[in-house]
Amino acid sequence: MAVHMFLLLLVLSVVVADEEPFVGVNIGTDLSDMPHPTQVVALLKAQQIRHVRLFDADQAMLIALAKTGIQVVVSVPNEELLAIGQSNSTAANWVSRNVVAHYPATNITAICVGSDVLTTLPNAAKVLVNALKYIHSALVAANLDRQIKVSSPFSSSIILDSFPPSQAFFNRSLNPVLVPMLDFLQSTGSYLMLNIYPYYDYVQSNGVIPLDYALFKPLPPNKEAVDSNTLLHYSNVFDAVVDAAYFAMAFLNYTNIPVVVTESGWPSKGDSKEPDATIDNANTYNSNLIKHVFNKTGTPKHPGIAVSTYIYELYNEDMKPGLLSEKNWGLFDADGDPVYILHVTGAGAMLANDTTNQTYCMAKDGADPKMLQAALDWACGPGKVDCDPLLQGNACYEPDNVIAHATYAFDTYYHSMGKSPEACDFNGVASISTTDPSHGSCLFSGSLGKNGTFGNITAPSMNSTDSDSSACNLNSCGFTSLTMGIGFLMWGVFLL
Repeated sequence: MAVHMFLLLLVLSVVVADEEPFVGVNIGTDLSDMPHPTQVVALLKAQQIRHVRLFDADQAMLIALAKTGIQVVVSVPNEELLAIGQSNSTAANWVSRNVVAHYPATNITAICVGSDVLTTLPNAAKVLVNALKYIHSALVAANLDRQIKVSSPFSSSIILDSFPPSQAFFNRSLNPVLVPMLDFLQSTGSYLMLNIYPYYDYVQSNGVIPLDYALFKPLPPNKEAVDSNTLLHYSNVFDAVVDAAYFAMAFLNYTNIPVVVTESGWPSKGDSKEPDATIDNANTYNSNLIKHVFNKTGTPKHPGIAVSTYIYELYNEDMKPGLLSEKNWGLFDADGDPVYILHVTGAGAMLANDTTNQTYCMAKDGADPKMLQAALDWACGPGKVDCDPLLQGNACYEPDNVIAHATYAFDTYYHSMGKSPEACDFNGVASISTTDPSHGSCLFSGSLGKNGTFGNITAPSMNSTDSDSSACNLNSCGFTSLTMGIGFLMWGVFLL
């Protein structure tokens, strides 16, 4: 993907088993109304984003990030690459001006030297390794080489025959650059920066790649892709591409260089030829990606070793050229309003898209559908929740699935009971989250509207004289299965 984008994504640190994985965000600046750097930093703090990637080394942005503790990746823009790759002194001046002048107040942890150089700037590829070495030499001279890593992000398209992953190899025509670069990364303890876009893999596969496989949706074992050589099972495109990179490096005898994903995401809007660029799909992909990283699932080749990843991107960039989807990769609009509310239960408050300290009761992803249905029936029956908004045609009917409807009922009951932790259990199929599950005109109890006032949904009355209904948390009362006139769909998709 072309790189003129903003920079906020996570700071790069070597990804090994004993280090905590992180999720960051890229910050692009092609906005007609780009927020001031202090506003950007305020949003980062409110969202508890601790890792960002900049596509340049904007001085105002670096000053605004000072003393925040946020880990920052700065970049040598592609247009400056030729000059730096041909002059050690030019590289030294760049490091002095854009790194040394700001460190350590601004917590710079890595430098991206260009981006997608091999696929977008082939004429500059011949000086890429020199540029890396010159930048690193300047860090050595400043005694910062141990604190700040140097690498260059590549498009995953440089990997050929990427499935099965065990057969993957790098485009051999790039070996004159790749081999010395991998030597550099290995000798300096750095990592391979890779941009992975399952959206494009899916679109370009002409139907070969299922949408659920691209979106990280749970798949039954018989739907997973199997590497016939290793017998490893792959349930998503992201893991398959990461492992393909590891196998491609191993093919060249490099087995100890970690992978950090510098860009990944999904567009929330597209034109008529981009039907899968939707808010629901973008929410599903990014929510699942965040949970995948923080759950430390790792990949089939490296289980338990999570791949730290930068989400592309912080803001929608309305000035980006190209298709409509190019303008709509952001998590937020320029005014700081979320494009959608991420479902990141289990990832803490990071990117919860909610700064109000509100809590909500949500159905757990992956919970047994029958257990959810029984809990939903109880909440709308003995639990005395007003479930009319879930009826067809009403505000919270869509999306019409059991996890969405159960979340509405659970959260309404939870708020009516004073947000007592015991009121958000439902036999283990619910949990408390800081993520506001409101969507469209379906506002949940306690949700704040964009004008900063509480939403217009009020908790239903629970003033019952029946002791077995008003204080039940489903552990002491059990379930009562009711027949309801609500079109519940019992399916295995556990994301809104």
